[in-house]
Amino acid sequence: MSTLLLGTLAWGIAGFGSKPGVSEQPQQVEVKLAPPTPIAEKKEELGKPGWDPQWDVMIETALPAEMLSPRMDRAVRPFCPRFKQMGETDRRAYWAYFLQALSGAEAGLVPTTDVRHTEPEVAVKDTVTRRMVRSEGLLQLTYMDSQRYGCDFDWDKDKELAEKDPDKTILQPKNNLECGIKILKKQLIEKRKPLLTRSSYWSTLQPGTASYKVFAKQMANVPQVCRAAPLKQGKAGLVSGAPQSVAVNAGPAGTK
Repeated sequence: MSTLLLGTLAWGIAGFGSKPGVSEQPQQVEVKLAPPTPIAEKKEELGKPGWDPQWDVMIETALPAEMLSPRMDRAVRPFCPRFKQMGETDRRAYWAYFLQALSGAEAGLVPTTDVRHTEPEVAVKDTVTRRMVRSEGLLQLTYMDSQRYGCDFDWDKDKELAEKDPDKTILQPKNNLECGIKILKKQLIEKRKPLLTRSSYWSTLQPGTASYKVFAKQMANVPQVCRAAPLKQGKAGLVSGAPQSVAVNAGPAGTK
């Protein structure tokens, strides 16, 4: 994707949340496309829809400062041992890759994926829909998450739409991915739990499960800068094959 197209993908609104009569400049956020996961590569080979680069931008401009802090190094060390030494743009790209891998393991990168589980431990009633829980979207989330994590899912609107209608708020990639970030923030920052834990929201992040093995395979192409032995710089001082980065507007500082 060209940097010109990337530059048009920002959705931040200048002045949102500002005081009346005070004009604020949009915050500039530099984003970088993450590498494709194995499932994204396979889908591309087969000519099937895979990971949309716009989703990288959605993720990277929604990340809270806490998840970009060098202090997050310990949490992400299993997959990104150089996180602390990396710049903020590369840290954003790491999280974009991580959520791409999570989506690959959870939903095969298909935004309209939905599953009704029958296992006793997860076959419970959704407190919002009053129906049996159904996991939906790129990160397989539920309407209950709108209450638990403040996610932008509107059941009153969605219940009038077909099961896999892409217009459903829970199936819209931006809403689904931003909700995933909120869940991760609660786990990592508020509860101070590891990234990989048996109490994670997603079974794919619970070590020892079959689901985790699927997720771990998708982490095979983690950005090279994350690795202990990064690629050597070329004559121009640029890493060979590194994705381009570009600044986008993400709204005024301190707003979402």
